[in-house]
Amino acid sequence: NFLQTDAAINKGNSGGPMFNLAGEVVGVNTAIFSPSGGSVGIGFATPSSMAKNIIAQLRESGEVRRGWLGVRIQNVTDELAEGLRLDKPRGALVAAVTEGGPAEEAGIQQGDVILEFNGRDVTEMRRLPAMVAETAVGAEVDVTIWRRSAEETVKVKIGELEADQLAAAPTDQRQEEVTPDKMESLGLALGTITPELRTRFELDEDTKGVIITEVEEGGSGAEKGLRPGDVIVEVDQEEVSSPSEVVEKVEKAKSEGYRVVTLLVFRQGDFQWVAVRIDQS
Repeated sequence: NFLQTDAAINKGNSGGPMFNLAGEVVGVNTAIFSPSGGSVGIGFATPSSMAKNIIAQLRESGEVRRGWLGVRIQNVTDELAEGLRLDKPRGALVAAVTEGGPAEEAGIQQGDVILEFNGRDVTEMRRLPAMVAETAVGAEVDVTIWRRSAEETVKVKIGELEADQLAAAPTDQRQEEVTPDKMESLGLALGTITPELRTRFELDEDTKGVIITEVEEGGSGAEKGLRPGDVIVEVDQEEVSSPSEVVEKVEKAKSEGYRVVTLLVFRQGDFQWVAVRIDQS
């Protein structure tokens, strides 16, 4: 969040104050856009409203402490909103929760959508990190989440963001026997995780879920970038451990008139939510 200005910002004044015509400091000069390195009238300043908290911390303790929630988040797209039964795209979707972090201790779960933080609406995903970082370490705040088609409010005690803090959280996972299955409605071939598939797709020993073994070209899964080796962990926020469970939950959503399902996908050590269109044919 920057203020854009046509005031000249160069090496001598970058980092200094930006004044308005009343002589008030409204920002801290930060950066310019320039093809040559000199000012071309496109500059950016950090708003004073953001700088105040940092200045106060530096005066008090000589260091800046930023709030930490302990989640990895992603945008709520139109299709994800439909799959999550939200009225419109809003909030921040929790893709992973850090073990032992403030969010986990407060009961926030993978698949929750954070709608409000400390009384402020989270209109889009990118707003949340700034809200959390600006919150005092140790403060207790109310967080409103969307979980399984209903709103809930939890109280979170904000932690301190450390340089080595991990965004994603490991989970306890188990191995399954193979039961390959085709799912035409999503254009996927599925299987349970066997030692052979684990070796073939280089999966960790503790990975669990249902593995995608084939992706039909032009199918719904291919449209969303799913590929062989991806592991489906949840369907519509419910865990799955066999191909039949995936098929059952997709068919249930289809029978209830839903056009998309949300899949929690594990790929190369990371989680992401994907909304996949159900082929009604």
